Amino acid sequence: MIVFIISAPSGSGKSTLVTRLLRDVPGLIFSVSYTTRKPRGAERDGENYFYICRDEFEERLGRDEFLEWAEVFGNYYGTHRSVLDRAREQGADVVLDIDVQGAAQLKRRIPDAVSVFILPPSRQVLEARLRARGEDADEVIHRRLRDAAREILNYHAYDYVLVNQDLEESVRSLEAVVRAERIRRSRMETRIGPVLETFEAGKEQE
Repeated sequence: MIVFIISAPSGSGKSTLVTRLLRDVPGLIFSVSYTTRKPRGAERDGENYFYICRDEFEERLGRDEFLEWAEVFGNYYGTHRSVLDRAREQGADVVLDIDVQGAAQLKRRIPDAVSVFILPPSRQVLEARLRARGEDADEVIHRRLRDAAREILNYHAYDYVLVNQDLEESVRSLEAVVRAERIRRSRMETRIGPVLETFEAGKEQE
């Protein structure tokens, strides 16, 4: 099982890329995070997040149920340990959409997790995308831009960095990361063994 961590400043197109990745690459499950914030728009419990109250989140923290967690804009977010059990049962790899704080925690717990940071082409493009969503007031947008300026300084801690300028190119790059890591990890041992045996048999016949 491989754990893929995907992080990006808000508005960088991360959600769209992850949706395409899950649709196009088989054998992946998405880790739905827990949060104490309220649902937005058409968000659904269990689909976008598991929405719980602050007291319940803190109780779960006390029981060490989260692989990683962070408090962002006054709300808790966390990845529950059960996602790893579910992935093992299904023989799947896990995709996590988490911020830089959570990514750092998760890398400490799972050092061989594969991390990908997604950058917007520029601050101007990021601001335009945030405004186009029509979800946030000016004050919130400026706060997100300040946070983005801080978050992108962590890019060097990630295994891969993608600049999301062209959606289709970024989708292909992200899918290539997943496929390459799967090959690197497995090294196709079940197929290599029989090949090596043919060479051993050839030596005996010489």
